[in-house]
Amino acid sequence: MTDVDGGRRRDFAAAWTQALVGTSYVPMTGAEVEEQLEGYTARLADALLGRPQNTEGAREVGSDLVSAHFTGAESLARTVECVGERMLPLFGLTETPELRSRVSAVQAAISAGFMQAARKRTLDEQEAIRQAVLDARDSVEQALRTSEARFRAIFSEAAIGIGVADTEGRILEANASLRRILGRTSEEMNGLMVHDLMEPEDSDSIWRTHEELIRGEREQYRVEKQFSRPDGSKSWTELIVSLVRGEDGLPLYQVAMMEDVTDRKRLQDRLRHQALHDPLTGLPNRALFLERITEALREDPDPDEAPRRVALCYLDLDGFKVINDSLGHHVGDDLLVTVAQRLAATVNGADRMVARMGGDEFVILIEGSQGTQQAIDVADRVLETLSPTIRVGNQELSVSASIGILERPVTGQTASELMRDADVTLYWAKAEGKNQWALFDTERNASEVAQFRLSATMPAALERNEFYVEYQPLVGLGQYRVSGVEALVRWWHPELGRLGPDRFIGLAEETGMIVPLGRWVLREACRQAKAWQDEFGRDAPFMSVNLAVRQSRDPNIVSDVAGILEETGLDPAMLQLELTESAIMSTADEPLEKLRALARMGVRIAIDDFGTGYSNLAYLKHLPVHELKIAGSFMEGLADGGNIDPVDSRIVGTLVDLSHTLGLTVTAEGVETRAQAERMSEIGCETGQGWFFAKPDAPGTIRGLLASPEENARWL
Repeated sequence: MTDVDGGRRRDFAAAWTQALVGTSYVPMTGAEVEEQLEGYTARLADALLGRPQNTEGAREVGSDLVSAHFTGAESLARTVECVGERMLPLFGLTETPELRSRVSAVQAAISAGFMQAARKRTLDEQEAIRQAVLDARDSVEQALRTSEARFRAIFSEAAIGIGVADTEGRILEANASLRRILGRTSEEMNGLMVHDLMEPEDSDSIWRTHEELIRGEREQYRVEKQFSRPDGSKSWTELIVSLVRGEDGLPLYQVAMMEDVTDRKRLQDRLRHQALHDPLTGLPNRALFLERITEALREDPDPDEAPRRVALCYLDLDGFKVINDSLGHHVGDDLLVTVAQRLAATVNGADRMVARMGGDEFVILIEGSQGTQQAIDVADRVLETLSPTIRVGNQELSVSASIGILERPVTGQTASELMRDADVTLYWAKAEGKNQWALFDTERNASEVAQFRLSATMPAALERNEFYVEYQPLVGLGQYRVSGVEALVRWWHPELGRLGPDRFIGLAEETGMIVPLGRWVLREACRQAKAWQDEFGRDAPFMSVNLAVRQSRDPNIVSDVAGILEETGLDPAMLQLELTESAIMSTADEPLEKLRALARMGVRIAIDDFGTGYSNLAYLKHLPVHELKIAGSFMEGLADGGNIDPVDSRIVGTLVDLSHTLGLTVTAEGVETRAQAERMSEIGCETGQGWFFAKPDAPGTIRGLLASPEENARWL
């Protein structure tokens, strides 16, 4: 037993017994019934509370009810009702969406087991009756009177409707049960033809099968069929029609046996409705929506007609989580109900459906779409409908929605593809400001998919050594000699070729791959710096490596740097770590302590792209920084030596003066002309970096600059 004590089981069994009394005839006392139901209750509790949920026990309970002679439709209905209304309270459980879903699963399993067992019992009875009919006909010569009496007893008293018709379809005999099921008197049945009982809803296959039986091409068929009564009501039946042959083997009669399953059909329909509709809003749920859209995607068979089109409007309420969390789930539920009512009133028509997909997400289907503008018009009406405030209790709530619109031909589409693309478009709308719609863009989606695939292959690319490092020199503006280099990572993709950092660094930061990738770049750069240090001694350049925000917050950054320096043997003073201005200025206490620890280790810290953020300059003096790298955007006004922008010149001069006041060195980024290099030298900037000196290149190019000082003469 799962988390339910014996006392609660007995209480539930007693309530269940009370509900079942009088619904079916059973050869047991009330106490015996209660004792038996208490055993069933244990299996129901396991089916309700098991982890994971397994409803097989509940299915067996439904079957066992039939075995215990609780075969009436009312027995099943009251059992399902008792489980739904009393199980959780009597077990001492508080209703939650999860438990309600589990209770529904238990109800469905009980019903399935019950109906399967009842169907088998009915079929067994039907088969016995059919066999009795055949035996009666076959044994006419041996015991005509006995078999006729037996047949008449079975025919007249059977609870199952029985009718006999000739091969022309004229009904010859009908017992009382058949007349009751069809709602007709003996006089009304006389001379009635089988085809008179046809219904508009009957499929052609039913009557094709019937014709095959009449022609002797099959012995029997079974079907679920609806019949209309003269009073306008409907009855659902399980119908079996069998062929009776004469001594010559030719078709002689057709015998129909039918059971009234109207109550069971209604219960099935009710359970299906519950399974396919959202219990909160009453709208179709995801399952029913997918059924409808799958049907809508079936292509027209006529190739001469233009392909049918379909449109989806996938919407999500803006800020619903805030309402739910701040005002409570009951307010959120009432809000969803009102939104659903507004949507249902706005989106109506046989060719349209609005469904709740879960949470605060709804989707609108437009079959036979007339184009994108029609879907846009629907989306505009939805936004307009939701704009008036909604009163929930004492709260006046404003609600808006973001909508993703998708419209295309049905040819070659699947429901999952449409839902995926509509969902993507919805999040484009939310990202672009909310309370608006966005249209699906094939090119944008392809770009995002490509980016996703790129990020997914990044871990394996790192393992396969597809990344490599290029180096750009940092040149002293006094003697134009290489004093340092910046390590810049590249990716040689096996399909896309060379990829610059703008293609993958952002993805690496989003996915967290920047930490292992940055660690790899740092190790490669330190190995190269150590090699130059061993070769060129004091003339070797220091190595500058970019440090992403996520790396600076990595708890292992200090130990990683220390370990790499020890592994490569590089002097810490030869390593410089660069962080962007916005990153270092927003650094919290814990990451700031990591930077201070690195600085105490002897590693230089530089602020990259300085001047593009919103720095607290007073705070700058408290940071463990050794160098500022002035953003290349300030170099644009200094490009033309004869026409220098005085504003850019003044800003750069101020930044350099500030840096020197704080004891920091300065590197000018984006130096592309001699005029820029000369002006930065005049201002007092120590080093420059940019295409005027060299583009990022392989280690061999940098070595050539270091080994041949005369190569630097071209910069003079």
